[in-house]
Amino acid sequence: MQRIILFLLTNLAIMVTLGISMSIIFNLFGLSTQNMSGLLVFAAIFGFGGAFISLLMSKWIAKRSTGARVIERATTGTEQWLLDTVARQAKAAGIGMPEVAIFDSPEMNAFATGANKNEALVAVSTGLLNNMNQQQVEAVLGHEVSHIANGDMVTLTLIQGVVNTFVIFLARVIAGIINNASRGNDQNSGLGGVGYFVTVFILEILLGILASMIVAWFSRRREFRADAGGAKLAGQPSMISALEKLKQSQESRLEGSMMAFGINGKGKLMNLLASHPPLDQRIRALKSTR
Repeated sequence: MQRIILFLLTNLAIMVTLGISMSIIFNLFGLSTQNMSGLLVFAAIFGFGGAFISLLMSKWIAKRSTGARVIERATTGTEQWLLDTVARQAKAAGIGMPEVAIFDSPEMNAFATGANKNEALVAVSTGLLNNMNQQQVEAVLGHEVSHIANGDMVTLTLIQGVVNTFVIFLARVIAGIINNASRGNDQNSGLGGVGYFVTVFILEILLGILASMIVAWFSRRREFRADAGGAKLAGQPSMISALEKLKQSQESRLEGSMMAFGINGKGKLMNLLASHPPLDQRIRALKSTR
């Protein structure tokens, strides 16, 4: 989940920044939001640009935000086992060997990220290594390797680019409508330059949250595929066992806390923004394929 949250937050920040830049460019060149085709082209350029910049920065941001230490050379038996397991799974999945990293966290957490499936990153927390047995950790690694093999980050980036385009486009169209409505017959009234930019900024934030819900919905669908991939690489019993271990840990925490493969939130808004399906659903899906 950490991978998706970082991607969405980075994308939102970049999108808003590029959106402001786009508004300045429109103002400098005297372009109007009434030119719908031109606006849509600009929105697509900046929308997809923001999404792909987020993707290209994903590994760097993940490492810096978690303090993940890439294993250059194994110094312990656990590190060597991690490298060997990921190497075996990557070969079976048909991808290049990812970087393998460990980050300090008491939570059972893991993520995979990267713009290229042959140059990706798989990271696990110390909490995961300390609280799961070897078969369960292997299943988690298989889940993350499957995310890479399935091209999930690129897929979500393309989806994010589409929704970004409409966020940028609709924010300016709606702001233009509000500006014209407030102006009425007085051409000197209306929102004004600053008011228009503020309106666009607020609309981009609100529409960006709605866009994140769409991306999160697609992300939840991809989790089932990654679970199936993890079951194929590490064995179905191990994948089910890993999810059940996470569920036990999740149930022991305060409501609303976040976990590696799911989110323990009961509110409707939280469910819409969740990047992972409920663990019960994922366990049932795996058991139904026996």
